[in-house]
Amino acid sequence: MISKRFIRKELQDRDLAFLLETTAPDVSNRQRLKEIIETDSDFRNAFLTDEKLLHRLMSDDETLVRLTPAMFFEILLRNAAKKIEKRGYTFEKAGSSMTVPVFDAKYTTELLQNEEIMLYLAHMLSTFTRVESYTYTFRVGPAVWRKIRFNDMDIESLIQFAVVVNDEYRFGLYKRIGDVCLFLLGIFPDFIVREHRYPFSKKRRPALPGRPRLAPTEYEKTGRQFYRMAAEQPSASELELDSVLWNLHSKFTAACKPLAFIAGHYLSHKMDFIF
Repeated sequence: MISKRFIRKELQDRDLAFLLETTAPDVSNRQRLKEIIETDSDFRNAFLTDEKLLHRLMSDDETLVRLTPAMFFEILLRNAAKKIEKRGYTFEKAGSSMTVPVFDAKYTTELLQNEEIMLYLAHMLSTFTRVESYTYTFRVGPAVWRKIRFNDMDIESLIQFAVVVNDEYRFGLYKRIGDVCLFLLGIFPDFIVREHRYPFSKKRRPALPGRPRLAPTEYEKTGRQFYRMAAEQPSASELELDSVLWNLHSKFTAACKPLAFIAGHYLSHKMDFIF
C-alpha cells in the first residue's frame, strides 16, 4: 500500500546513476549530492528540470528502462509545471475537436508546488505502466459463492469489488478508482470522448450490459467522489495521505492539467511503449 513515507524522496540507485551520468558526470561526492536532492525541495526541482535530462528522456527510449517509472514521470511533471507557469495558461477541450486557452495556470502550479502531491502523481502514473487483473471469490450464502473478475484500471469492476470486500480493503480501492478517473481524463481524454459518443453523429453510445459509458464530466464527478471517500477512510490518516487525497478531491481539474500537458508534449509518441 502506498503511503506518505513510501512516496518520499529517496532515490533508487539506478535513478541516481542516470541523473548524475546525464547532468553531473564529474561530481566527486555522489552520496552528498544524493542527500541534497532528497532533502532540499528547491534543489531537487532545479536539478530535475535541467534541460539535458528532459532532452535525453525525449530522445532516448532506453531511458524508460534505466529509470524507475516514478522518477521518469516526476521529471516530466516538474518540467510540465515549469512550462505551464511560464506560459500562464492551460488548454481545455471545447467540443470534440477544439481546444481553448484557459488562464488558470496558477492553480495548477500552486498544486504542484506541494511536494507530496507532486510525488503522489508521479507514483500514481507509474502504477499504470502495468495493469493487473484479479479474480475474487466470496460467499453470499450457505454453500453459495460468487466470483468477481476485475482489473485495476476498470472503474466499474473496481466499484463492484469495493462493495463486497471487508472494510479494511476499501481505502485502496476507493483511491484507485479516483486514480483511474484522473489518469484517463488527464492522459487519454480522447478515448473517453470516443467511448461516450460516436465520432461523427455525436450521439451517445448505448450502454453495455452492466457497464455504463461515462461522459468526461461523469469521470470527474466519480474521481472527486472516490478521492473524498478514500480521504475519509481511517487508513488515509494512518498512511498520512489524507491531505493529498482531500486536495485531489477539491482540485481535481487542476490535477488533470499537468497530466494532459505531459501527454500532449512528452508522451504522444511513447504511449504504446509506456502504457
